[in-house]
Amino acid sequence: MSTVELMSAAPLSCIIVDDNTMNRLTLEQFVRITAGLEVQASLADPVALLPLLEQEPLPQLLLLDIEMPQLSGLELVRLLPSPGPEVVLITSHAQFAVDAFALRVTDYLLKPLEYARFLQAVARVRERLASRPAPPQPDLDADDTSLFIRTNNKLVRLDFDQVLYIEAMSAYCVLVTATRKHIVHATLKAVEEQLPFAHFQRVHRSYMVNTRLIDSVADGHLQLGSFEVPIGKSYEQALMARLRSL
Repeated sequence: MSTVELMSAAPLSCIIVDDNTMNRLTLEQFVRITAGLEVQASLADPVALLPLLEQEPLPQLLLLDIEMPQLSGLELVRLLPSPGPEVVLITSHAQFAVDAFALRVTDYLLKPLEYARFLQAVARVRERLASRPAPPQPDLDADDTSLFIRTNNKLVRLDFDQVLYIEAMSAYCVLVTATRKHIVHATLKAVEEQLPFAHFQRVHRSYMVNTRLIDSVADGHLQLGSFEVPIGKSYEQALMARLRSL
């Protein structure tokens, strides 16, 4: 089921795991001042991360210290699901780099931490996330012609097979059925671009119609039930090519 509206992108969620308090606070500050990042959790105990990896949604970025008691950062990486979060490992010792990259982590930061280097790691994380294949979309029921529309400050399910036509009114559109009118805050162009149903067609600069519900065409107008919709001259040829006639 879809909604006829656009949603803004959410910030990347991060979990920090470092048993050193000062390092952990530094990472929290780095995340806090970086646009598009947010701290989901900040943990001193690496074992405390494990139950969070069994919950949905998973964090998109893990900032992991390597040298920690009970579980090292490298051991945590080996326990991650696949596909899992992007990982940036943090340590005082460069000799861990070979092992880290063998696990295909995104980046590797040396202490003392520098903000400019942290930003480089975040940029790599964003590149890796952007290059991931899109998750498979569930198969939609081909017979389902309903969408959720936002009207009167709530989401309302509307069967678009019942919509006779859509009329533009400045920055709004009116979706007209035989019994009701629904007003949505969107231009006709935006609705036309987002509507997934092929049986709706623009017939006028201010109107789209459900071609399945056209009763008759005469004198530059369409009859849809008890409603009459004008046909714009520039749309007439495309409309008549679309309609089946003897």
